[in-house]
Amino acid sequence: MGDIAIKNISFSYEEGGKVILKDIDTRIHAGEFVCVLGQSGCGKSTLLRLIAGLESPTAGELSIDGAKVDGASLQRGVVFQDYGLFPWMTAGENIILALKQRFPERSKQELKKIAVDMLKRVGLEDSVFGKLPKELSGGMKQRCAIAQAFSIDPPVLLMDEPFGALDAVTRTRLQDLVLELWAQGEPKKTVLFVTHDVDEAMLLANRLLVLGQSPSNIIYDCVIPDEKRPTRESQFEDPEFLKMRTELIRQINKDVASHVEKTM
Repeated sequence: MGDIAIKNISFSYEEGGKVILKDIDTRIHAGEFVCVLGQSGCGKSTLLRLIAGLESPTAGELSIDGAKVDGASLQRGVVFQDYGLFPWMTAGENIILALKQRFPERSKQELKKIAVDMLKRVGLEDSVFGKLPKELSGGMKQRCAIAQAFSIDPPVLLMDEPFGALDAVTRTRLQDLVLELWAQGEPKKTVLFVTHDVDEAMLLANRLLVLGQSPSNIIYDCVIPDEKRPTRESQFEDPEFLKMRTELIRQINKDVASHVEKTM
């Protein structure tokens, strides 16, 4: 479960308007952790919203496990940078809201137990269940958002720069948390993680996709074998990793330079 087929997808926000994505064609295999990189405005978040079913492609086909993506679905969990929590509901109520839709046959007590257990798995205390988002720090709110997404157990998890607004220490902890939750899954979830941070992408992903500037297409696609995936200790010491990192940055800079030349 979680195999994503993207066939010649193009997208613009209005008919005849600026083309954001053009002829995106790739397949994301079930269980992959894919990070999508690219300059601001290149369409990374747009691609994620298309897969989430929050937008529809202008052209091309998008399917998951052979079924056409047609609107949002509980088979796809989404974590946004702004947490996506309703401010008038407690952290626990936000999680239970999603759980009610995913497991309508279960009792309120069962759903609360799932929510509390998930909050604990992301490193939060039971008391957070009854707190409003405004009572929580940014890192705690993002942990709640991650708990909400994982609690409905979707085969596909979409994350749109979820740690971009957090301090470095909190960001590091949440990167480790997401990697741990993904690695423990059986079967592993398919994760599509949008970021503009090269080091974050190379630490998290086992595959990297780079989008060029608008109208965007995939300009670089790199698989990182499990035995070559870096750790925090090795990511700036391993010569092979540093070579891969340099090539990734070169590809991004090359694309930027080519667009600058065209506008001069």
